[in-house]
Amino acid sequence: MKKLLLLATLALSTSFLTAQYSGQALSNASSGGSMDGSAAIINTLLGDMASRDAKRTKNYDEFQGSPYVSNNFKQTDIFYNDENMGRMFYRYNALNEEIEIKNTLLEEEGVKGLSRDKNISLLIDGKKLSFKTFVTSKNQTLNGYLLLLNDGNTYDLYRRIRVKFTEGKPAPNSFVKAVPARFSQFTEYYFQKEGVNRIDEIPLSNSKLLKQLEGSDKEALKKYLKENKIKIKEEEDLIKAFVYLNTL
Repeated sequence: MKKLLLLATLALSTSFLTAQYSGQALSNASSGGSMDGSAAIINTLLGDMASRDAKRTKNYDEFQGSPYVSNNFKQTDIFYNDENMGRMFYRYNALNEEIEIKNTLLEEEGVKGLSRDKNISLLIDGKKLSFKTFVTSKNQTLNGYLLLLNDGNTYDLYRRIRVKFTEGKPAPNSFVKAVPARFSQFTEYYFQKEGVNRIDEIPLSNSKLLKQLEGSDKEALKKYLKENKIKIKEEEDLIKAFVYLNTL
């Protein structure tokens, strides 16, 4: 039954690919967040696949960077909870927080958007990517995709790839170059403690991480970082910290 529901989701959630280069947020219907619309109506709004591909290629060449973590489709296993639903090809549009999927790499096959269902996850290099609700360092509550870096007994550690779109600026005169529109990619980290229904961003800093911990965990990690001369500046340092926390 779950497999049938997922297949129905994939069939109905055709992606609004032409909007991804404008920097505009997608509606729920366009991103796969809603199942109320029909595939036929969505296809009418978008036009035929060949027209959409032509627009996408043209727009892509005009901008620096990309809304995708990788421009190429890669094969992955898709899970519904812990059940493996099979293999598909995916591409992650981090600008719009959307997973684009295909059954094959054939150019004539249409691209669809994976439903934003928190029970669905993708296996990326042995780690699960899934749709979550989280809180940024600016206290903004957002929805998006997080990659589970460390699945611990007490703490889970996640990585988020965020893409920001910046409008271009025309040249004010012949002596100054125009500034092209661009996509900029950023990496963020988040954690969740067992029993706490909240996922918070972690800055890459010893002191800021320690401020987010309490009690004996905080004191133990402080001692561990000092004794091992660890300064959290890279992802590997953060992973070491959380691997240690999960041994306490």
